[in-house]
Amino acid sequence: MATVTPFAALRPDPALAARVCELPYDVMSSAEARVMAAGNPLSFLRVSKPEIDLTEEVDVYSPAVYAQGRRNFQKLIEDGVLRRDPEPMFHLYRQIMGGHSQTGLVGLASCQEYLDGIVRKHELTRPDKEDDRVRHIEALEAQTGPVFLTYQAVPAIDEWVGRITAGAPEIDFTAPDGVRHSAWPVASAADIAWVRAEFAQLPALYIADGHHRSAAAARIYQKRRGGGGSSGFLSVIFPHTQMKILPYNRMLKDLNGKSPALILDALGRVFAITPDGPASPVAKHQLGFYLAGDWYGLVFRQEFTRGKSAMDLLDVSLLQAEVLGPLFDIDDPRTSHRIAFIGGIRGTAELEKRVDSGEFACAFSMFPTGIVNLMEIADAGGIMPPKSTWFEPKLRDAMFSHLL
Repeated sequence: MATVTPFAALRPDPALAARVCELPYDVMSSAEARVMAAGNPLSFLRVSKPEIDLTEEVDVYSPAVYAQGRRNFQKLIEDGVLRRDPEPMFHLYRQIMGGHSQTGLVGLASCQEYLDGIVRKHELTRPDKEDDRVRHIEALEAQTGPVFLTYQAVPAIDEWVGRITAGAPEIDFTAPDGVRHSAWPVASAADIAWVRAEFAQLPALYIADGHHRSAAAARIYQKRRGGGGSSGFLSVIFPHTQMKILPYNRMLKDLNGKSPALILDALGRVFAITPDGPASPVAKHQLGFYLAGDWYGLVFRQEFTRGKSAMDLLDVSLLQAEVLGPLFDIDDPRTSHRIAFIGGIRGTAELEKRVDSGEFACAFSMFPTGIVNLMEIADAGGIMPPKSTWFEPKLRDAMFSHLL
């Protein structure tokens, strides 16, 4: 069973939400955050990336940064910018990006079920990033970044969501990037009980985005033995049918001492290559390859796509096993400084720009990993290669916070 729990959320004054709510801390640099928050004292980036209020030389992991975040968070509360719900409840949170719409349930998932594998993960975490999230949560005594969860869609839940969201939202604004964010409270005892019972019938929830946030919450739960509000972690939970996954593209710093001609010759043993191919692949097992100002279409040869597990058939797995390791000597993409990952939201023009500038030598554009593949691998206890998925739109920080 999957446990979801209502909670008394800390939320922005609806009239101020557009000024307060921001993208997650980990999708931008400190320099970008400074620009985004400039002239806006209410920006939640001053809580999620508080180094922007300190000198540029400050170590982002220094105690002063976490202390600054706590001060900024408390000021938003004291000034009434952030207000706590009077009682525990659920919320529904809808995002609309272009023609795509997704609506999720806002509640607390169980830290114990995360540890037990009912809340299933598909990525490894880095200890330094976990430590950062632990320190941030403990400094604020709050979880301010929701974990993006998904579940096997249930028609009855879809119908219930449609009924609740037929009414006017309590918070409704369009962010500078064009994404619309709307929220509805779910406060009736009958609705709360029904939702909890429906989710209790699900065998699992799946982490789409937020592995470090959920791991950090579980560590605090263990440390505090479930005391206070530490037994749950802030989540927005969407049906799998509404997931929008973009590719996570790869850029390489060098050609590993090989000429462009040798690289193309070696790739020809793994792929069928089409000169002047599309920059963005249109199907699984297709890639785009950018080198010396030209795009090439790559299609994995059939001998590489037969008789493998779901994990090994992922395009990111095939690329690593057949190309990045043997051809470029990048054996561990988690630690190599010769590879960089670019979320698909930036488009293939970003790959062209950074290769043409000389910052990188070549780039691979990927076809998105499917949500069903992700769930199959998580069910089997598998761990996907790093940077396998990029989910859009991103959940906004400060829409909901969970006070411990």
